[in-house]
Amino acid sequence: MRYRLAVLPLLASSLLLASACATTSAPPGEAAILQLVSDQTEAWNRQDAAAWSKDFATDAAFINIVGTVFEGRDEIQQRHAGIFETLFKGSQSQVTVRKVTFIQDGLAIVDTTHEVTGHPGLPPGVQNTEPGVLRTQMRYVMKAVDGQWRILAGQNTDVKPRP
Repeated sequence: MRYRLAVLPLLASSLLLASACATTSAPPGEAAILQLVSDQTEAWNRQDAAAWSKDFATDAAFINIVGTVFEGRDEIQQRHAGIFETLFKGSQSQVTVRKVTFIQDGLAIVDTTHEVTGHPGLPPGVQNTEPGVLRTQMRYVMKAVDGQWRILAGQNTDVKPRP
């Protein structure tokens, strides 16, 4: 009987702790980041700038493949709408997530490789690595905010052909 009485407080505190953990909103993990990248790729392939930009924080910064800095989600969306009407009109992207590094709870660095085909032109100084294929390396800094990942910063760098 004494054994049962001694275990009851431990059992009760364990149940309270489990209940508290179940109601706490933990930041989403790698699966949510992979889904975000997949959704963004599908948005590119539909040429949907609003959907492509929706996961950027309102004050995010994005550096494109020629070094131009876009400040804020609205400018990122506006500039992508422009490239979907010109240089990358009709293009298709295939994205591979190379690495997700959690640097602390709710903060991650995401490295991806993009292969873009079907583009009618490229910005000055950007070259295909092989005929018709533009390869870039994208790095995002992401933060979990209210249970969803938001892109705080991004940089896209084109891969130059080997000499």
